[in-house]
Amino acid sequence: MTLQIWSIARRQIVRTLRQPAAVFFPVAFPLALMAVNAGGLTPATRLPGFPTDSFYAFALAVPFIQGSLFATMNAGTDLARDIQEGFFNRLQLTPLNPAALLLGLLGGVVAMGLVQAVIYLGVGLAIGVEFHAGALGVVVLLALATLILIGFGAIGATMALRTGSGEAVQGLFPALFVFLFISSMNMPRDLIPIDWFRIAATANPISYLLEGVRSLIITGWDGQALALGFGVAAAVTAAALVAATRSLRTRMERT
Repeated sequence: MTLQIWSIARRQIVRTLRQPAAVFFPVAFPLALMAVNAGGLTPATRLPGFPTDSFYAFALAVPFIQGSLFATMNAGTDLARDIQEGFFNRLQLTPLNPAALLLGLLGGVVAMGLVQAVIYLGVGLAIGVEFHAGALGVVVLLALATLILIGFGAIGATMALRTGSGEAVQGLFPALFVFLFISSMNMPRDLIPIDWFRIAATANPISYLLEGVRSLIITGWDGQALALGFGVAAAVTAAALVAATRSLRTRMERT
């Protein structure tokens, strides 16, 4: 089974690398958005209670989550294309373990996502962001990013398996993007002046993923933020994996 997982993961990685847009935009777009937001919202760092004097440090958490959303779309779109082109049906004629298909797909997503994460870290260091949790904090950050990637990748796989349509998976991306914007993406929750937005951001699980990543960058070791970040990531991942497994079983029964 290990060889099967590796083969599927390798195929996913090679397939992604052969699509320049699938490599370039998940890296460039989150960094460009961070630069735009930092350029316009830097005065917010002068607000009493703002956790850092560098908005770049505050905003650096966003690319990690946004990059994971791109990973969701890429993984789901590729799997949907396999279904549409009949590759999925042909796989069922082989001794491939169904679990290996899902794990291999997610393995490819994680591998590409971690490359993106390392680039984000490198850009952060290049522009002068200090990681207050130190080298061990970077390791923890990558572990949290991995968990988020698995969860979001499983969401994309679930959508692909249920619909068999790349267009449907791509339609999911704007909905997930809305969750990113209605979060603590640009402002700490306790400093959001609009009541309904603050309530929505507090109810939004994306806020806790952002704050978990952000705490390692601008705070150091914040046990509460990390517990909430890892807890929400684990809950999303567990639910998404269950949904993906059930969707895979249903899809195989249909074909």
